[in-house]
This record gives sequence, C-alpha cells and structure tokens, in this order.
Amino acid sequence: MVEKHTSDNGLRIVLENIPAVRSVTIGIWVKTGSRNETEEINGISHFIEHMLFKGTEKRNPQEIAEAFDSIGGQVNAFTSKEYTCFYAKVMDTHKEQALEILSDMFFNSSFDEKEMEREKNVVLEEIKMYEDTPDDIVHDILARASFGDHPLGFPILGTEKQLQSFTPETLKNYVKARYTPDNVVVSVAGNVDDTFIKTVESYFSDFEQNTGKIEVEQPEFVGKQIERQKDTEQAHLCLGFNGLPLDNENIYSMTIVNNVLGGSMSSRLFQEVREKQGLAYAVFSYHASFLDNGLLTIYAGTGKEQLPQLRETVKRTIDDLVQHGLTDKELINSKEQLKGNLMLSLESTSSRMSRNGRNELMLNKHRSLDDMIAEIDAVNHAKIQQVIDSAFTHAPSSALIAPETVGQV
Repeated sequence: MVEKHTSDNGLRIVLENIPAVRSVTIGIWVKTGSRNETEEINGISHFIEHMLFKGTEKRNPQEIAEAFDSIGGQVNAFTSKEYTCFYAKVMDTHKEQALEILSDMFFNSSFDEKEMEREKNVVLEEIKMYEDTPDDIVHDILARASFGDHPLGFPILGTEKQLQSFTPETLKNYVKARYTPDNVVVSVAGNVDDTFIKTVESYFSDFEQNTGKIEVEQPEFVGKQIERQKDTEQAHLCLGFNGLPLDNENIYSMTIVNNVLGGSMSSRLFQEVREKQGLAYAVFSYHASFLDNGLLTIYAGTGKEQLPQLRETVKRTIDDLVQHGLTDKELINSKEQLKGNLMLSLESTSSRMSRNGRNELMLNKHRSLDDMIAEIDAVNHAKIQQVIDSAFTHAPSSALIAPETVGQV
C-alpha cells in the first residue's frame, strides 16, 4: 500500500513499505524536462541534473561520490521530456544518510562557474557520443518531425550552442521557477515505515512555495518527414504515429497493440522483417506517453539498398493490422505478457519507487496491482480496433538517417 502525505508547503511524499527486503530507494522527482524549456535554454533541465552532482556548500564533487560510497549506496539521476529524477538506493540502515546527501545536493548545489565549464565539456561529449550513434539520434529527429517547434520536439540533451550559453544565473533562475514544492514528489520504497515521512519533511520544511502556476502548451501531431545524410553503414528509419496520453482509458489497449506490432520477439514486425526476410538486425516499436499526447514509434535499421523493401514490409504489416486487427491468440498472449511484465517489474525497491514517484507526479493517483490487472483483462477486440484506428488513420511522421540522400522518407 502506498502512503501519501502532502506537506504544508505543497510537497508530496509517497512511501511504500516492503518489509521483506533490506534496501530503501529514495527518489526526488521534479516535474520539469525538455518540454518545459524554450529553444534558447533547451538542454537546461539535463544540465542541471549533471550540476547537482558537482558540489554543494559543504561537499565538493568527490565528497558527494565518497558519501554514497561510504554507505554502499547507488546514486544516479535522469532527465526525460517531462520530468527529472535524482535517486539513491541504500541499505535500510543508511536511509537517512542517503536522504541528507540527496537533499544537500537538491537545495545547496553551488553551480560553481569552474565546475560548470568542466561539466559543459562532459555534456558536449555526451552529445557527440549521441550524434555518433545514428540508431539513437534518429529518435530525436522523429520527435522534431512529429511535434515540430513544440518543446516536445526538442532534444533532451540540448545543443552545443545552448549549452555554451548557460551561466550560474541561468541555472539558478530556472531552478527557482521549476524546482518548487508543488512541482516535486519525494518517493520512498523499501524496508521503511511511515514514520520516515516526518524525516523527509524535516529536510524539506524550508522549501519555498511557488508564487504562480506554470502552464504548458498542448502539442499537436504535425507529421513531417525529415531526412539527414550521414556517413553510416546502415539506413536508420523511424516512423511515428499519433499515440495516447498517460491517463487515457485505452492506454493498456495501446500497450497491447504495440506489443503485437513490434514490442517483442514474437511481434509481427520482428517476425516479418527479421526472421522471414532477414532485412534488419534491429526492428522494434514502442509507445511513449506524455501528459497530453503520445507517440507510437517504429524503428528499423537496414542497408540502403534494402530500404524500399523494408518500407513495403512495414506498410504491409500495418495495413494488415488495420484491416484485420489482432487474432484471439495475440490478444490473450499479449495480456499475459503485459501482466507478467507488470508483476516482475515490481520486484525491486527501485522500480516501486519509480512507479510511485512517476504516478504521483504525473497522474496524482495510484492504482493497485489488482486494479491494473483488471483493466488489462477488460481489453477486448473492440477497444483494440479503436486504438488501431486512432493511431493509423493519418500519415505518419518519419525520420531517416542514411549514408546518402534517398529522396523519400
């Protein structure tokens, strides 16, 4: 059972006690990511994530690392389109030490100018590494093709130009605007009881409330085609279809459609493209949900000369899905796979902390495992067809990275 507490300053704390384990995972979730940026400061959410590890008023970067190492802890962070998370997993006996270090990083990061310049170079190398991985960067290009100039189309890492423009003041202003208690959730899961909620409150009691509501612009699926020439061995193709937002009632139906289309080794795309025709080593699909939109993506990498055959195979597979829907066997198997994945994903304190933190931050609600399984079981062919029709009615967006221009994405 997930315990939820809202502090006087608006901070939300969610805690799940799992007495059978000896670990505790603590995550600080901030409802800000690349969709909350302007083009001028694109990448700032991700850069702040890096800078919170680069020194506070009482710890330098090495001392932060040593503080976690000294308690045998694992610490990390990540930034997405819509949120940023800083988390640590430790033995239950060290939970308060981990909370103290995380809160020190969160509230007291110094944003030292010399450290910033060093870290800018680190992030620049991360951007270069990404650019050298066409099967990764093509997904960023697809986001731009799908959402155009809307911030959901921005890359999470930003660009070198924006990165170099950041100053300590730029970061502090963004933190002041976005890192506010009504925009933050602290999620705790593991061998910990609800008395720890008061401990969390004690470290976040001076957190100042936000003075104004932060609005976000709803994205529109624009369905563009973008092609980039790059010296690669393969052509990397992504197709994007209009998906569903996080809280849509048909979200499990979409998950099942994706699973059958390209989400597993038994999926239609994997079997047709790889197993039967040998056109690609990597071919898959996935569905990403946002607050008010979603994107169903198909990816495949193949030799340039095989690109027309790949396109035709993907098109034929989608057309068959639209015309005939799912078989009974596919529907039953996908339901069982989805339920199995759901239950297996809850076997670690890290995954439970993540699920609870994300649900509270983005949806402000929590569903029990029984409720989710009941929703999966309720999926039928009519609901599946409804999702298929909504996703594949319009022409897709597309992104292509190829060794030479092929003229049509």
